[in-house]
Amino acid sequence: MSAELDRAVAGKRRALMVSGLRGLAKPSPPEPVSPEERCDLCGTTVPADHRHMLNTYERQIVCTCESCWALRSGDADFRPVGNRTVWLDDFRLPDELWAQFRIPIGLAFFMHSSVTDCVVAMYPSPAGATESELHFETWDRLAGMNPALRDLEPDAEALIVNRMSDPPAFAIAPIDRCYMLVGLVKAAWEGISGGAEVERAIQGYFDDLRAVAA
Repeated sequence: MSAELDRAVAGKRRALMVSGLRGLAKPSPPEPVSPEERCDLCGTTVPADHRHMLNTYERQIVCTCESCWALRSGDADFRPVGNRTVWLDDFRLPDELWAQFRIPIGLAFFMHSSVTDCVVAMYPSPAGATESELHFETWDRLAGMNPALRDLEPDAEALIVNRMSDPPAFAIAPIDRCYMLVGLVKAAWEGISGGAEVERAIQGYFDDLRAVAA
């Protein structure tokens, strides 16, 4: 009787062991598939490294396929984004001049809009980009101190400023990279003040920007 009980117990153990192995062998559930990226103009799918253009009237970045980029890049409504990133080590921006821009935070980018024929300052917020049109007199003073701004390509690239870092950071970057910062801040923002995650996101963004800069 004891031998039969031992065999029964051993059989049960083997069954549990096989069942456990089968459980380990089950394929894990598939990872969620991210939605396909599509051209904002024609709706066709685009690769991860697709081109961008700026809608000059709405001041929004649009994703484009190669065909739409070739067909629409000469339109007045759209402008291909720039392709250079320049780190400005010797950039000058005195506190009193910065105060005249009336930007409430130490983080912003400045682009020349061909539609309004003025310089537009944009700064990130939890709700997205906030815009402020600048007087040419103030901008001209800044450009006089920093000749690199004379070559800023309208609509395609922007001066990006980070006065929250020590030392402050300044660069000329493609306009889509500038809008990327707005998205990062919006996605990382927590609570009233933004939280530590926003600080890490901004620091990482400028580290990456400097790494690719000329």
